[in-house]
Amino acid sequence: MSTVLTQAATTWQVDPTHSHVEFSVRHLMIATVRGRFAELTGTLTGDDSDPEHAAIELTIPAAGIDTREPQRDAHLRSADFFDADHHPQIGFRSTRISRVRDDVFGVDGDLTIRGITRPVALTVHRGGHARDPWGNERVGFSMSTKIARKDFGLNWNQVLETGGVLVGDEVTVSVELELVRAGN
Repeated sequence: MSTVLTQAATTWQVDPTHSHVEFSVRHLMIATVRGRFAELTGTLTGDDSDPEHAAIELTIPAAGIDTREPQRDAHLRSADFFDADHHPQIGFRSTRISRVRDDVFGVDGDLTIRGITRPVALTVHRGGHARDPWGNERVGFSMSTKIARKDFGLNWNQVLETGGVLVGDEVTVSVELELVRAGN
């Protein structure tokens, strides 16, 4: 990892009640199904004056998948997809951060799903910085990327009589993070 943290590095903890991970994927080649993961933990460690040297780590329990359809969620937790019993966590760890413009960053990192780690590139927008009514310092970020689910061993599919497939390969992922400065 190319991350170098300075003495002024601050650690920020993900606020799980104000953060979420959502995804969307084509269904039957005609519509888009959306889902989310119910839980998210992680940290951002870095110096605000030098964001290119920050480090981001996120962990998502795979069993927390929610597409608002219990049978589909159970299938997604099974060995056909996330195999949550054997691979309970999805993880992300940044490897490089670069400023694109004022509050927009490119974040490269390693995404691990089903025990398979692949590099991904995210676009990150800094949402702001504020102090809440209880005196806690907070920052917000919006992150997005697209992945090919088959790159992570999520291969299950079904061919349709029309020639398409039941589940598309490209998955759009968006993450909304609100972080609280540790030690507030």
